[in-house]
Order: sequence, then C-alpha cells, then structure tokens
Amino acid sequence: MNSALVIIFLVAIVALYLGIRATRGKEMNVNEFAVGNKGFGTLFVFLLIAGEVYTTFTFLGGSGWAYSKGAAAYYVPAYICLAYVLSYWMVPKIWRFANKHGVISQPQYFMKTYKSKALGLVVAFIGLIALIPYIVIQLKGLGIIVSEASYGTISPLMASTIGAAIVTIYVTVSGIHGSAWNAVLKDIMILFVIVFLGIYIPYHYFGGIRPLFEALQTAKPEVLTFASEGFSKSWFISTIVLNAFGFYLLPQSFSVVLSARSERALKKNAITLPLYTILILFAFFIGFSAIIQVPGLEGADGDLSLLRLTMQTFDPWFVGIVGGAGVLTALVPVSVMVMSGAVGLMTGFYKLIKPNSSDRQQLTVSKLFVLFIILTAYIFSIFGGEALAILNIMSYGLITQLVPALIFGFYNTKFMNAYGAMAGIITGVSIVLFNSVTAFKLVNIFPNISSVINDINIGFVAIAINIFIGVSVSLLTNTFAARESSEVVEELAK
Repeated sequence: MNSALVIIFLVAIVALYLGIRATRGKEMNVNEFAVGNKGFGTLFVFLLIAGEVYTTFTFLGGSGWAYSKGAAAYYVPAYICLAYVLSYWMVPKIWRFANKHGVISQPQYFMKTYKSKALGLVVAFIGLIALIPYIVIQLKGLGIIVSEASYGTISPLMASTIGAAIVTIYVTVSGIHGSAWNAVLKDIMILFVIVFLGIYIPYHYFGGIRPLFEALQTAKPEVLTFASEGFSKSWFISTIVLNAFGFYLLPQSFSVVLSARSERALKKNAITLPLYTILILFAFFIGFSAIIQVPGLEGADGDLSLLRLTMQTFDPWFVGIVGGAGVLTALVPVSVMVMSGAVGLMTGFYKLIKPNSSDRQQLTVSKLFVLFIILTAYIFSIFGGEALAILNIMSYGLITQLVPALIFGFYNTKFMNAYGAMAGIITGVSIVLFNSVTAFKLVNIFPNISSVINDINIGFVAIAINIFIGVSVSLLTNTFAARESSEVVEELAK
C-alpha cells in the first residue's frame, strides 16, 4: 500500500468519525436532522455554503474546463459571486417566511407559499431530478480522485462505493450536523491544497503566473478567448445569469439557508463569500498549466488534469494530501445533498400520504429516502461519461425552473398562483430534459438563426417559456375562478 493511499484512507476515516460524533449531546428529531434546529451561526453557514462551491466539480471540473474549454471556465466564479450578491436581498425573504411558518425543506416552502400540496410534490421531485446529476458529479469525481491519487491501486468504482457508504452512515446518524463538522476539515484542507498548487505549479514550471499566460498565448492562444460558436459570449452571459439565480434553489443550498440562526448570519455571508470564491481562480491556473505540461487529455479526461499534473510534480505523500482534500470535496456536498433531498421527499411526498405521522416516523422515512437517493445516484455514477461541468450545467438548468415561482411568491400578485407555477415549472423542466437527451438547440426550429442567439443556454430559454406559461395559466385560472364565484353569488341571490 503506497503512502498516498494511506493518507487518503486516514482522511476518510476522520471524516466518518467526525460525521458520527457530530450528533453527540443532541436528541435527533426531524428538525435537528434537517436544519440543525435552525441554530447554525455565521461560521457554519459560511462553511456549508462554501462547501457547495468547493466540490469535486471545482476541484476537478474547474481545472478540467480550464484545460479543455479555456476561457469558458470563467463562468464558474462569475455566477457564484453574482449568486452571493443576489442572496443579500433574496435569501433573508426565504428565511423569514420559513422561520415564521416552521418550514424545514424546499418543497414545504413552496407548498406553504402557494398553499398547494400538489406544488410541494412537484418541487420535491424536481429537486430530486436536479440533485441526482449533482450527486453523480461528486461520486464520479470521488472515484477519479482516489483512483488517480492512489496510482491505480483503488478503482474508481471501489472508491465511489466506499465514499457512498461513508456518506450514508454519517448522514443517517447525524443529518446536517455531520456535514457541518466535516465542512470545517474540508475547507482547511482544500484552501491549503488549491492555493498552494495554484501558486507553486505556475512558478515551478513557468516562473510565475504571468509567464504561464505568456506561454499559453504562444502555444495555444485560443484557450484565452471565447469561442465564436458553442461556448461563446452569449452562452457565457446566459449561463452566469441562469446559475446565479439557481444557486440558492439547489435543495442543499436551500437547506443551509433554513438552518441559519438569523438573517444577519445570511447577510454577513453574502458579503464575505464572494472574496472566498475568487480562490477558484487558482484551480484555473492549474488547469492552464496542465495544457502545456500534460497535453493530450481528450473530452472528459480533461477532468484528470489537476491530478495528473500533481502526480507528475510531487512525491506520493503529497499526492495523498491532495487526494484526501479531494475526497472531502465530495463527501461534504454529497451529505448535504442527500439529506436535503430526503427531507424534501419526506415533507413533499410522504406527509401527503401520512399527514398525521409522528416525528419519529418522519425521521425514519427521511433516513430511508437517504438510502434511496444515494443508491440511485450511485447506480447512475457507474454509467455515462459526461464531463463534470456538463452535469453541473444540467442540474442548474433544471432547478432554476423554480425561480419564477420563487420570485412571484415574494409578492402577493395575481400573476402567479399554484396552477401557473406548476404549469410553468413542468414546462421548463421538460424543455431542459429534452435538451439533455437530444442536444436540441434553437437552430433546430429556426435554421437561419444567428449563433449569438443559438448559443444562449437552453435553461435560460426554458425560463422565458416557463414565465409565459406560468403567468398565462395563472391569469386564466384566476379569471375562471372569479367567474365561478360570481355565478355562485348570483345563484344565491336568486
């Protein structure tokens, strides 16, 4: 057994220990399991939200896209920073409503906002559909990290299996508390690894960050500019806007918002997190360095660029530290994802069937849903070769279809009711799923359309149609309801 593998296993064992121990001194109920009894202060909220940024996608997919797609990768820090700016105004509204009405999950929030159990059910399943690709990203990334960092000693399948087992154990025991404590360890390790590699590698191979870009300009200048078609400027802008609005609607981010102790904790994070996000640029420096130092990685193999360059540069013991940090970038986000998805299904689906179920029954069912979600994602992670960033974009395209219903829900307006919200969401999600299966683009309908329009993120197009359908259905059903009410009044008057 090599030293890298030993260090990776030690990190995994520590993560399991912290995850289980996190429940010490707490009487676990549904509220404690799902949102930590809404008692997390600024630091834990910071670490959990940051945990949704520094995932295996950032660790591998960010550097991988810098390697494979070049400047298109800049959409990552751009949309995350914009999401935090928007959150300063949006997230406190969500927290206030949730705190007032005892909301512990995203489906429950929409259910109580629109007073519709059916909408809660729709949101629960949309959240699940969006979460599965995101969890797959983490499990596939975990497999890649451990397999590469162990020099092939552990297969990606075995690594994903062990990771899924660790997450399942500590989530079912501790809920969100296990995620919070592991987030502390993860952020310490990932900050050290990303910053160190992002500075050391450019200086080691090129003499600095500026010489790195000068070498890229000479060897492969096209990676420093946007493509004229495909991942072009219009794709870049539309994807940033789409993902920024969708960030806090991902079920795991939504759960973290609900776990906050106060509005102040959320606002303080909105101010500080954009600075923290800038560190993602160090992952790009690694990916850009790998273009010259580790050429020849094609397609999804671009996600291997960070690890391949690390193995080429450092001794196995340091590769083990990098691999251990990478493992945590998978375990922490996955734990929050499966927990939030499970509680969402419990509140949005199970409680519709068993409205009088006890707290103990709800907690048990939530844990069973944890098993169901992690097993489903694990099966999907075995198949398919999509690059991590593509899966990430698909998840955002799906979950962002909840944005119109969220925004309209902040205001008491006739332009959106439960029927319109459901119709719009289902329409938007159908478009995104159809695009994911068929690679459908606007040019398929409008053959003469310019590439600027055609490259707009299909999720953005789906939202526009979502809003149109949602508002139209809402106005029609409001009119119909008003007529029925009027007819009843006239009948009574007779």
